[in-house]
Amino acid sequence: MPATDPGLASELFPTLAGAALEEAERLGAEHADLRLERIASQYLSLRDAVLETTADDHEVGVGLRVVHQGAIGFAATVELVPEAVRDLARRAVESARVTAAALNRPVELAPEPSYGEVSWQGELGRDPTAVPLAERVEKLAAWSSALLAAEGVDHVQASLHAVSEEKHYAGSNGTVTHQRRVRVQPVVEAIAVEDDGGFETMRTCAPPAGRGYEYLEGEGWDFESELAAMPELLAEKLAAPSVEAGEYDLVIDPTNLWLTIHESIGHATELDRALGYEAAYAGTSFATPDGLGTLQYGSPVMHVTGDRTTPFGLATVGFDDEGVAAQSFDIVRGGVLAGYQLDRRIAAEAGIARSNGCAFADSPMHVPIQRMANVTLQPADGQGPSLEELVSGVERGIYVVGDKSWSIDMQRYNFQFTGQRFFRIEHGRLAGQLRDVAYQSQTTAFWGSMEAVGGRATFLLGGAFNCGKGQPGQVAPVSHGCPVALFRRVRVLNARAESGR
Repeated sequence: MPATDPGLASELFPTLAGAALEEAERLGAEHADLRLERIASQYLSLRDAVLETTADDHEVGVGLRVVHQGAIGFAATVELVPEAVRDLARRAVESARVTAAALNRPVELAPEPSYGEVSWQGELGRDPTAVPLAERVEKLAAWSSALLAAEGVDHVQASLHAVSEEKHYAGSNGTVTHQRRVRVQPVVEAIAVEDDGGFETMRTCAPPAGRGYEYLEGEGWDFESELAAMPELLAEKLAAPSVEAGEYDLVIDPTNLWLTIHESIGHATELDRALGYEAAYAGTSFATPDGLGTLQYGSPVMHVTGDRTTPFGLATVGFDDEGVAAQSFDIVRGGVLAGYQLDRRIAAEAGIARSNGCAFADSPMHVPIQRMANVTLQPADGQGPSLEELVSGVERGIYVVGDKSWSIDMQRYNFQFTGQRFFRIEHGRLAGQLRDVAYQSQTTAFWGSMEAVGGRATFLLGGAFNCGKGQPGQVAPVSHGCPVALFRRVRVLNARAESGR
């Protein structure tokens, strides 16, 4: 399959980019960049093996950003003709003139070398948005029917979200990029209704991935084995005792820990947030720049990186939406805050020589903003401990698997998380499931309690399609890798009791 649509890449784009950038230069813009994008997004859901919802969205458009007299301007259109993009330049420059009055200081962009004309394609087997609807429905219906046939499963909800993203970029420094990537998110949830009207659920732990439809066919995740195990796990959960609140050692599976990383590290180390630019909407961060190089974020075994090159990562690209080459960089090393996620504007404002490639727009109609890289907790060096070895070192604890609900404050400091499956640990062995578990802590205390991380064999790339940020709001796909990890003396709540049920 070609990396990009030849019609967009070789015929339409050069004409549009040339017209827009030339007009922006004529109008006095210090910088201009143009994105032409085609985004196909498909969603379907089934209830008890019957098709319930299907949505198919295709977006094609072009957006132009300029820096003019120290201010950013932006305009977008769905009209893909030269005169329309010349008008974009005029509108973008005019919007920069309007916003200039509100600036405390002129906008600068950190420098980035020109890469000439380059192409990049993510990991792709079978484009998931090109798979016939009937085939996708048949797959989810088969999974659902198998679960419904099991004793104790009353209902099954199944869904599939698939995206194909094609993006062409041209900047006034001479960089021209052509990129294509896909992503899929299949979810299946079994529901058991109790005699008293309550219910319990058990959802697949398969993460969304930057893969094609082959993911649903077993490449990268064993769906058949997970689905076969779910009825028994759900029955055990129904019969499990409710947790007694208190302090426990926690062994946290990457299927759960990825979300804690996202909320307490990923968002907290976005430098625009740490500088206060998201305060009106998404909040700020306790990890302010005065702590760079000194803030003890966690224990010495904590090594967290930002990465836009991870295979199959949802935030993996060749180049970001400012023409910056994808990179890997340290965020926390040896437990100490070591770096932030940056785009070109924030890097320049902070006096940092170069962006680390964290600009993204979720649509050609939106201006690029600073967004999250694949933020990853690195596994132990060498072979490292296994899950069994970490569990064996726990006298009284809980093994947490799968993500569910979460809550965190606006500074990314106080939080609580629940999960899908909870297993008692007694005297170094798993001893059956628990219900109603939620763990609660503060970011630095929680990561400071991390005693050990598992080896590479325990590593998994989790993530989400829908990280929200910005005004107007944008969503971004992002992955978070991590191994299984051991935390000592973490506060555990009984979620059912806390809710007053």
